[in-house]
Amino acid sequence: MKLRYVIMLTLFIALPFLVSGYTGDVTAVYKQPILTGADQTALYVPYLKGKKVGMLVNQTSIIGNKSIVDSLLALKVDIKLIFGPEHGFRSNASNGAKVVDEIDAATGIPIISLYGKKKKPTKKEMDAIDIMVFDIQDVGCRFYTNINTLCDVMEACAEFGKELVILDRPNPNGYVDGPILDMKLKSGIGKFPIPITHGMTIGEFAQMINGEGWIPGKLKCRIKIIPVKHYAHDMDYTLPVGPSPNLNTQQSVLLYPALCLFEGTIVSQGRGTYMPFTVLGSPDLKGIYSFSFTPVSIPGKSETPLHQNQVCYGLDLRNYDTAPTRKAGKVDIKLMMDMYKVYPFKEKFFDFKLSKQMLNIDILAGTTLFKEQIIAGKSEEEIRKSWEPGLSNYKKMRTKYLLYP
Repeated sequence: MKLRYVIMLTLFIALPFLVSGYTGDVTAVYKQPILTGADQTALYVPYLKGKKVGMLVNQTSIIGNKSIVDSLLALKVDIKLIFGPEHGFRSNASNGAKVVDEIDAATGIPIISLYGKKKKPTKKEMDAIDIMVFDIQDVGCRFYTNINTLCDVMEACAEFGKELVILDRPNPNGYVDGPILDMKLKSGIGKFPIPITHGMTIGEFAQMINGEGWIPGKLKCRIKIIPVKHYAHDMDYTLPVGPSPNLNTQQSVLLYPALCLFEGTIVSQGRGTYMPFTVLGSPDLKGIYSFSFTPVSIPGKSETPLHQNQVCYGLDLRNYDTAPTRKAGKVDIKLMMDMYKVYPFKEKFFDFKLSKQMLNIDILAGTTLFKEQIIAGKSEEEIRKSWEPGLSNYKKMRTKYLLYP
């Protein structure tokens, strides 16, 4: 009986690893501290030596607690150009703000913005380097633009014959959930036919971009991935550095898959406060909720937030337990369902024409059905059922590209 129990327990632990295609030591993964790709300098610094290097990095690109640029320069790596994504290399630009080229004051290296007049490096810039390094912390969501930048840089590398070295990092929202993007709704916050949370690291996603032919012209990028060590998708991972100005706490990162959907509503997610993506509120909710906050202009963070200088009433989610939905592998759509039910002016809730700060909820959700289902009062079970068979098909496709259990 005891032997049977041991066998069953072993199979229970091993099953997710077997399904993912992972063939390493199942139990050892959970016993050691996580090491990001960047932390494992012995695996890539010798490979970069003697080459002219371009680096697509931001404030999350660290080795230990030090900027990877500073660290690699100290190790005599020849960094010629730094490329910056949304928010810039030093992450001092507001969401959606165009970022300009500049010279990095600390190193004297030119910084080329890929979130301004252009989205990918030019031939001249690619000719100035031998190899490109990508090291940016992602948060695992379709509408977080790092995966778009990844694809753009892969396209440039493929066009001009450069290899891309990806220093992989864990995905703090490593589960798979949400409707698959209807490509008729393709936009700057949704370029790929994937769910809201895609359940992949940047390295794995790069393999999917290549494998599914998502680079224009079906080009293939030559990539070298330095994988995360001692990592599995179901692990909790606390980010050592906030990935963007408005994701400044671990709680905001974990709530982001659900709360970013509120950007398609008249409800503030706390932009213009020092607790963004951990609160929800609107002036219209006075008398319904007692908690309140007032969005204000914060340069470099949120300069013209929704409901600026107005008292918003709503929910304080700073201590909200995200574990149940995350462990169940679900985006917490019930937050929106519940708030819509109590909102006094329902005709305003999804009317993005009321404010320049609001986005179209259809583009964020990736489907026109979601808004209709919320308005119609559909149950969570009914909404989730409508995501099939697309979600299951995606999960099956995803297994081809996994590096981790």
